[in-house]
Amino acid sequence: MAMTPETTAAAAALRFASRESKEAVETGAGFAPKFDAAGLITAVAVDALTNEVLMVAYMNEESLRLTLTLGEAVYYSRSRKELWHKGATSGNVQQVVEVLTDCDQDALVLRVRQIGSGACHTGARTCFYRRVKADPEGSIGLERV
Repeated sequence: MAMTPETTAAAAALRFASRESKEAVETGAGFAPKFDAAGLITAVAVDALTNEVLMVAYMNEESLRLTLTLGEAVYYSRSRKELWHKGATSGNVQQVVEVLTDCDQDALVLRVRQIGSGACHTGARTCFYRRVKADPEGSIGLERV
């Protein structure tokens, strides 16, 4: 689904709950995401079928609202300082199955259906395709998994 003026307006109309109390945030029914000082929240994309971690990205309020409205992952690119509708140019769309938040609502897990060849801009299925290895001599390197 493309971002249109209509979807952008619908997304802007979504209202998050207030963070009125620790109890309300931790056990209440209101979604009150906690964005960091830069206005971002960490979002981990996980394959909804395999539970494989696909990528870690960030969302701002606008991208989170757009994700909830479109049903597709929209992130905020820290390097480009702009919204990033995952797959808009590559075709590697992430259809959102559900969004989970942790106890204090400062991190998200997006369970997604990964459409296309993969989540990583390198063409890999997941961004986590290398393992950190330390050898007995003290060298640290990476190996492809």
